[in-house]
Amino acid sequence: MSLLIKLFWLITATELILWLLPTLKLRRTFAPFVILMLFVISIALFYVHLSIPIGILVFMNLYRMLNLWRLFKARIHEQYLNHVTIQTSIWIIGFQMILLLLWQLSDWLKLSTYHLWLGLVYLDLLGSLILLRTTFRHLQKTRSPKTHNRGIADRELPTITVAIPARNETGDLQDCLESLISSNYPKLEILVLDDASQNKRTPEIIRSFAHDGVIFIQGTEPEGNWLAKNNAYQRLFEASNGDMLLFCGVDIRFKPNSINQLVEIMHFKHKSMISVIPKNILSESTIHRDSLLLQPFRYAWELAIPRKIFHRAPVLSSCWIIQRDVIEHAGGFGAVSRSIIPESYFARVCAVHDGYSFMQSNEEIGITSQKNYQEQISTAIRTRYPQLHRRMELVLIVTLIEAFGVIMPFALIIAALLKYLSLQLTIVSIFTVIALSLIYIQIVILTYRKWLNRSIYALPIATIFDLVILNYSMWRYEFSSVIWKGRNITAPIMHVSEQAHNPN
Repeated sequence: MSLLIKLFWLITATELILWLLPTLKLRRTFAPFVILMLFVISIALFYVHLSIPIGILVFMNLYRMLNLWRLFKARIHEQYLNHVTIQTSIWIIGFQMILLLLWQLSDWLKLSTYHLWLGLVYLDLLGSLILLRTTFRHLQKTRSPKTHNRGIADRELPTITVAIPARNETGDLQDCLESLISSNYPKLEILVLDDASQNKRTPEIIRSFAHDGVIFIQGTEPEGNWLAKNNAYQRLFEASNGDMLLFCGVDIRFKPNSINQLVEIMHFKHKSMISVIPKNILSESTIHRDSLLLQPFRYAWELAIPRKIFHRAPVLSSCWIIQRDVIEHAGGFGAVSRSIIPESYFARVCAVHDGYSFMQSNEEIGITSQKNYQEQISTAIRTRYPQLHRRMELVLIVTLIEAFGVIMPFALIIAALLKYLSLQLTIVSIFTVIALSLIYIQIVILTYRKWLNRSIYALPIATIFDLVILNYSMWRYEFSSVIWKGRNITAPIMHVSEQAHNPN
């Protein structure tokens, strides 16, 4: 075993030397050989000494091999490619060094495999309790404040521009606009940009609402490093006249008083931006088992994580309202031209002076969302990897945390039922599963504003699904393409070189 570990470090040293080679061509030439050596040592380690530390070590090697394959493929610009591949390599090797040091320490302390499992389950329990506390605190803080119908005089009301980018839309756009024109807000401007739709139905729908005051804006294909959606946002911002802008997707529905309520809350709570958590309506395509796999887990990432540690405000792109001067002073959408979640940038700007709020819609506000399952899948693939800053090492860490922190306690309960687990491990795992399940049940209730029996057992399945989506999203961005509404959005996000993008 010691010989294999020495060979592992020799291969690791070879990989580090690879980054010292003077040209990309040389690094690309030798990268496949390092991949082959990592593969062989991983098989040998797994075969000779299967254990928790070795299993994690081998799993980390998979991401090291992917990182080297990314170097070999060389799809992205050389300078950016050098930066990200070296960064990923150093971080993963650093993780592996810490892992092996802890393993050596456990041997020195003569800790058995049982003690390692015990340490893991107690760590899981502690983590689940922290997440439970964070979730309940965030659920409390995001509740819609009572306005007591104090109202604002009409002459003091700000003008509001509702800005909607639309591409290849049909029925959803129609329903969204019908809900908006029923609004009783007196100073309302509705702009809809046709983002170079491939079908004729989208501009036809927009123009059919012209007599109701909806303004049609013809979009164009984005230039250079602009993402199409962000380019559409900038066009809408430039065409708008409102003191505040409300951006929303076509899946959002409003009640007649919804905008009044948002403006009143922003006024009396002195907020510059609010991101709304809509009530999700279960459609025919999401009403069964699939309904709990995507959207609630998306909300869990925003509400269960102690985000203050990372200085990241929770945000959703479905519906958000912001003061015009905030966008202007923050550099407009040009400051986030390649960001997959541009609203996150503006939320951070507002949060510095307590001007941002992440808020649940209630019956009074009445903002709802209805998105079919396929659209949820497409959105998840588009956003998951960029949410982790397109860093392969972060995907590795999240995968390990979800596998050991969420899936493992449920697996241990099954092992306990089969009488393969000690009493102490069983008890700790049960408490961990209860805490994690309480988190997910509360998130599901928030998502749909109703109790669903499936939420009791949906978490481990949803976690596995999230891991598949996350790693698939990484693969598509790094080695293939991500198509969203008929466009390949990979190039501007990943700095894909022209040669890779247009091989002919």
